[in-house]
Amino acid sequence: MTHFGSTIREIRERLRRDDRRYSVRQVAGRVGIEPAYLSKIERGEVAPPSEATTVRLAQDLGEDPDVMLALAGKVSTDLQAIIRKRPRLFADLIRQLKEAPDKAVLRVVREVRDGNW
Repeated sequence: MTHFGSTIREIRERLRRDDRRYSVRQVAGRVGIEPAYLSKIERGEVAPPSEATTVRLAQDLGEDPDVMLALAGKVSTDLQAIIRKRPRLFADLIRQLKEAPDKAVLRVVREVRDGNW
């Protein structure tokens, strides 16, 4: 199983324990894919789905779409566009933050968000 597929399955099955609407068939229907395809994704028999399908899956399961896209080895189209505007700066920033502790990364995010720079 791919990490993406096993994570999707784990989340879906956890939700299904309390709510029968999270069967493979019902989730697939809400997301707009075939149940057999969702089953193959969960078992890692096929590559993770498209960005749009991954986002719909994340939303249906109540998960963060960016996290699910990352698990699928993808970056959202809007983030790609942002990075393309200043590729060197964002590449350097990401590499510098690679080993930083979470609290340091959160501090940078807050400073940029709040305009305290």
